Amino acid sequence: MSKKLYVGNLSYQVDDASLETLFSHFGSVQSAQVIQDRDTGRSKGFGFVEMDTESEAQAAIDGLHDYEYGGRRLTVNEAKPRAPRTGGGGRGGYGGGGGYGGGRRY
Repeated sequence: MSKKLYVGNLSYQVDDASLETLFSHFGSVQSAQVIQDRDTGRSKGFGFVEMDTESEAQAAIDGLHDYEYGGRRLTVNEAKPRAPRTGGGGRGGYGGGGGYGGGRRY
């Protein structure tokens, strides 16, 4: 079963291909993606790598966490599931409970 890893503190020069090459020393890489800003296209300084097996993923964590790459010390750990997005909708913002104080009007 494949394992997804979070890779943080990446140099802004790192791209998908160089990230894949770095992790391929520890096993088969299914995917490697540097996250980019939607507006500027510039790297956000982190990414995700999916390794074929848990043992390969653990080897990559052991070998690359706190490893200096591109002048920065990498953070490598197991990716956490994405939290559900909140914002905009629901009860945030304008009180959400009926406008001018609720209560009854007589």
